[in-house]
Amino acid sequence: MAHAESTVNEAMAKLNQILGNPELHEASYQAGLERITFCASCHGKDGNSKRDYIPNLAAQHPLYLFEQFEKFADGTREDYVMSRLAKILTLEDRINIAVYYSEQEARARQADNAGQVEAGAEVFASVCTNCHGRAAEGFRNMPRLAGQPAEYVRNALNRFQDMDPASSSSPMIGIASGLSEDDIAAVATYLQTL
Repeated sequence: MAHAESTVNEAMAKLNQILGNPELHEASYQAGLERITFCASCHGKDGNSKRDYIPNLAAQHPLYLFEQFEKFADGTREDYVMSRLAKILTLEDRINIAVYYSEQEARARQADNAGQVEAGAEVFASVCTNCHGRAAEGFRNMPRLAGQPAEYVRNALNRFQDMDPASSSSPMIGIASGLSEDDIAAVATYLQTL
């Protein structure tokens, strides 16, 4: 476990170095563009998902994206496709893909139910802004929620509600447990319109 942790720490240091150097940043971006062929079939070449149950990667912070890749690679997070993909891509690939998608522009979507937008804005303002930002922009290790497909957000919040707090340390378990079905539908609708 110590080896895996030191590898992640080295990768995070490398990612920070890339983000602070324009030449390394551009090289990483171009390398990421070359490696996203498989990713693009679900998440889109521009990071805006092609399916409503798949998250957008566009405009996420690169450190957040990289950390999620590592969670899929080490089994902390599980997904049939992502768990396998994270293990076959090199560490450098994962860094470059994170850099590439972080530079893409997230696109808002129209509300499925326009009547839920105002209620969703109220839920978001009272429960979500401390971690995800006033405009749901996220930062460093907190995901951007602005523009995420409503179906994806609903599914994610329902998963958090179903998690056992004794076996997971995510603060989202407690937050999601306080949301009603209507709250979840409203906030999901609101977020996709940002």
